[in-house]
Amino acid sequence: MSGLTHIDAHGNAQMVDVSEKNPTSRTACATGQIQMSPECFSTIVEGRAKKGDVLGVAQLAGIMAAKRTSDLIPLCHPLMLSKVTVTFELLEETHSVQTFCTVKCEGKTGVEMEALTGATVALLTIYDMCKAIDKGMVLQQVHLVSKEGGKSGSFVFPGSQT
Repeated sequence: MSGLTHIDAHGNAQMVDVSEKNPTSRTACATGQIQMSPECFSTIVEGRAKKGDVLGVAQLAGIMAAKRTSDLIPLCHPLMLSKVTVTFELLEETHSVQTFCTVKCEGKTGVEMEALTGATVALLTIYDMCKAIDKGMVLQQVHLVSKEGGKSGSFVFPGSQT
């Protein structure tokens, strides 16, 4: 029909059958940014947020979100993740925080959604913890940076330096 694996021949949503696939090593990295006011940025950098350690809490939130992706995205398979890392880069010139979420597993399906979910929830947590300072923060540029493993092979986002 459409070539989409989550749609059956009758146009109904379906979870992809991966039962015949062999497990392989799979890795994915996703990124995104949150841009904010100079005041909000300096509050994070200097550790002055009233709610506590913004980046520490956001890091934990991103890890937890990656682990719970199948609870949030209806047709995602639950995966036994081997590793999840969430890191941040402070971009002073744009008053932005960039996050990177890398996820690994040995499995029958990829971990791209887990990496994207982890990165996005880390950014949303920054928003939540700082919204009293700046309600105009903007989440932007959330995308898959790279992935390895599986039938479709490797992918690197055009222009990425991995």
